Amino acid sequence: MLFNSIDFAIFFPIVFFLYWFVANKNLKAQNFLLVVASFIFYGWWDWRFLILMVVSASVDFFSAIYISRATDKIKRRTFLAVSIFTNLAILFFFKYFNFFTESFASAFQFFGYPLTSFTFKIVLPVGISFYTFQAMSYSIDVYRDKLNPTKSIVDYFAFISFFPQLVAGPIERATHLLPQFYTKRIFSYEKSIDGLRQILWGLFKKIVIADRCAEYANAVFNNYQNYSGSTLIFGAVFFAFQIYADFSGYSDIAIGTARLFGFSLMRNFSFPYFSRDIAEFWRRWHISLSTWFRDYLYVPLGGNKGDQWMKIRNIFIVFTVSGLWHGANWTFLVWGLLNAIYFLPLLLLNKNRSNLDTVAQGRALPSFSDFSKIIGTFLLTTVAWIFFRSETIRDAFQYINNIFSYSIFQPPSFLPIATVVLILVFILVEWLGREEQFAIQKLGLEWRKSYRFLVYYSIVLLIFISHGKDQQFIYFQF
Repeated sequence: MLFNSIDFAIFFPIVFFLYWFVANKNLKAQNFLLVVASFIFYGWWDWRFLILMVVSASVDFFSAIYISRATDKIKRRTFLAVSIFTNLAILFFFKYFNFFTESFASAFQFFGYPLTSFTFKIVLPVGISFYTFQAMSYSIDVYRDKLNPTKSIVDYFAFISFFPQLVAGPIERATHLLPQFYTKRIFSYEKSIDGLRQILWGLFKKIVIADRCAEYANAVFNNYQNYSGSTLIFGAVFFAFQIYADFSGYSDIAIGTARLFGFSLMRNFSFPYFSRDIAEFWRRWHISLSTWFRDYLYVPLGGNKGDQWMKIRNIFIVFTVSGLWHGANWTFLVWGLLNAIYFLPLLLLNKNRSNLDTVAQGRALPSFSDFSKIIGTFLLTTVAWIFFRSETIRDAFQYINNIFSYSIFQPPSFLPIATVVLILVFILVEWLGREEQFAIQKLGLEWRKSYRFLVYYSIVLLIFISHGKDQQFIYFQF
């Protein structure tokens, strides 16, 4: 079920009414309702996906209980290993099995030993990478004694399958979200209005910006051989805005929707395209995944401790795994490695934590130095996105090669002016709201109500004008 679909527009108010007006006096009933609603929401794509999620989550539920009861370290590690192995085995089979068997066969063929690859017709379950990581973090945190395991399977499944963030995050930690299912929720008008504003901005990002950019980006990337270098540049830039508006738009809708039910989800994006270096970009992009890798992979590997070679090794491992997390394709691996290379100079010069504040905080405009760093970081990121978007590594290199041809001086073959204007407006609004949790959180709160609502109605109008066929969110495939 898509957030931007008619199905969800019918589903959501029904769940909201039952949650606040029927089950509002019973916490267990509310949690049970959320589990049922979440199962319906997820099973809307394919009910068979539910079986996989239930199996994966059940293993973690019981593993965590056995971990907490075991007094022997070996037993605790064994139960943790069962949890991690089960999750990774399921993820590997559904997401990577065909990729690795085909790559294995290709490697043998390259060295002159033809080998037939053995593959299955596997349908990738929606959101498997997200709920798998969320489930694993639960058992790991119980093992680390950061969390007592819940004995209520209803509360646990409400945490794992919570429909606003189930399919594409944020990837929540049990230490943050699970305790919220133990506490009675009280409806807050102020929080709900704030949630509605964030939902509105998320829908604007997805439907008005991302889906419009997708039309241009898809046309260019799918036929890049036929376009001038200038057109290819715009195609890459449009994809950069497409993937940001699409993914952060989903997060905004998820966070806003959760707030309407009395829950607080972690922030997942913090205006990453205003970053002044790649390290800052990764602190602001897909925060729930970046911090997951930091806490459950980077730090256990040694983090910043040890000599320079160990630090370099850890960075390349994290970015390699991050690339593979995004998909079973060599292009994602190269994208991850490219970001590791970007990150390396900052690490070696000990400047990876230089920009921890908000750019131009308290000022209307950035300094020339900050502006140049923002542009430079955006360009590096956009080059990396070319590998992310391309079908093959060869396509990506050919795309970049075609940019730097004489045709770069030709006018773009076609350019949707209306979309360009909307992107510029989008950048302006994001810049003005960069110190808030989301761009329009406080936009116009000091204005006259008529002016403020004129802005909201204009956003709604643009959403309805732009809305066409329901477009799946990009990260559903991950």
